Amino acid sequence: MKVFISADIEGVADLASFTEAGWDNPQLYTLGMEQMSREVGAVCRGAVAAGAKLITVKDAHGSGLNIFHKYLPEEAELVRGEMRSPYSMIGGIDSSYDAVIFVGYHDAAGQAGNPMAHTISSRKIRGITINGLPAGEFHIFSYAAAALGVPTVMISGDAAICAKAKAVQEKIETVVSKRGEAAAVVCRHPKVVERDLEEAAKRALSGDLSRYRYALPQQFQVAVAYQKHFDAAHASYYWNTERVDGHTVRFTTDSYGEVLRFFHFVLA
Repeated sequence: MKVFISADIEGVADLASFTEAGWDNPQLYTLGMEQMSREVGAVCRGAVAAGAKLITVKDAHGSGLNIFHKYLPEEAELVRGEMRSPYSMIGGIDSSYDAVIFVGYHDAAGQAGNPMAHTISSRKIRGITINGLPAGEFHIFSYAAAALGVPTVMISGDAAICAKAKAVQEKIETVVSKRGEAAAVVCRHPKVVERDLEEAAKRALSGDLSRYRYALPQQFQVAVAYQKHFDAAHASYYWNTERVDGHTVRFTTDSYGEVLRFFHFVLA
């Protein structure tokens, strides 16, 4: 069994602020990277227990230079750095994988489930919808995996994104690390989260994985709202894109591959 893991940092246990997720404070950031690494390691151990022979981990936060490989089992290969492809946070995935797992994910831009709620860029993006529903990084890249025929079997992160993942795929395994309360987070103990991650990954990858498959929509209407009006002006020049208002553009297609190509250029 081949398993792909995409790991972000804003949804891991104990992190409450962007200060802990970037180099503004190296000491706090290093602690965040270590927790991210431990949570990914726990998921990897559960995957190995379920029979995974190859695990590919994509470090999907920022520059992709966050995960310490030493925390992962020997079955896990690690994709470090930016692949600069439309698959972005799942860069390196293909149809040969049996399942994908999202670790450390967070609520979407414009939502209230995490003080660090954002989609791709908190500085640039006000919000994204797909077919009228708020879409975060999980939605964008879970759909991308589904378009390749790879089912999403598990997600961990804040309570809000776990609940929204259940709304997309009710059978998905979820592990909640914390819940957002205004500018704060209420965190579960990291060791408890890590135990739950290992057990959930083992459950998620056991048995017939076809239970996680779902049909994608026949058509995708994607709207991107920018913080600054001139970013919307720039994006409006992308093929088949219309300006909806001063800050928003809309793109419609029946190909999710084209959705990814659109995001690759207008979210950069």
